[in-house]
Amino acid sequence: MKLHRLLALTCLTLATTFAALPGIASAQVPAVLRVATDATFPPMEFSQDGARAGFDIDVMNALAKTMGTRVEWTDIDFKGLIPGLIAHRFDAAISAIYITDERSKVVDFVEPYYAGGLVALVKSTSPIKTMADLNGKKVSVQVGTKSVNFLRDNYPQITRVEVEKNQEMFDLVGIGRADGAVTGKPAALQLAKTRPGFRVLDKQLTTEEYGIAVRKDEPELKTAFNAALGKIKADGTYAAIVKKWFGAAAQ
Repeated sequence: MKLHRLLALTCLTLATTFAALPGIASAQVPAVLRVATDATFPPMEFSQDGARAGFDIDVMNALAKTMGTRVEWTDIDFKGLIPGLIAHRFDAAISAIYITDERSKVVDFVEPYYAGGLVALVKSTSPIKTMADLNGKKVSVQVGTKSVNFLRDNYPQITRVEVEKNQEMFDLVGIGRADGAVTGKPAALQLAKTRPGFRVLDKQLTTEEYGIAVRKDEPELKTAFNAALGKIKADGTYAAIVKKWFGAAAQ
């Protein structure tokens, strides 16, 4: 009996040790992690020289490395991320997705990995100074994003112009077919910094948290993601990624 107990204890110790080793994939983490994104939202995710780049891309690649797996990317329109995840087209989605009560009813989210929020973008020459100035005017938003519901619920006097891609949203403002755009703060600031003729209104509209979406029927994957996120925050990897893309200290 003592020998049996000793063997059992030894096996448990070995299992615990190997599970804790970096680069050892958990049985619940697939060898190839299928991840979806809408790579049209710089600096979070975008195409650069024929490859995906951005804050979210670097975060996911770092998480996958820590989990002992590799990423197989799927490009899809933002509005298709949650439906595609539920339909098992991929294992996870990262694409500057705000964690909302509505989305949390149908998918799970990993612990928040960055804080953002909605802002309004207008042309530099526009007289618009506040959201109230946009009442009775046209504002472009991307289909499937929180911007749509935010305007509907808080500024019903604004005419929403819903488009499929971020670039369309910004282009409508640029050519004067929309008086402004409501989008995520990182993308708006990036555009204003890199494309002359735009500015972001001073007052941030909301404060949100970005999350990686996973299916509710795979709690082990969510646990693995959370553990990996904690590790890259502890070892400085996350801080380096934040500094690379935002030039600021990690949150």
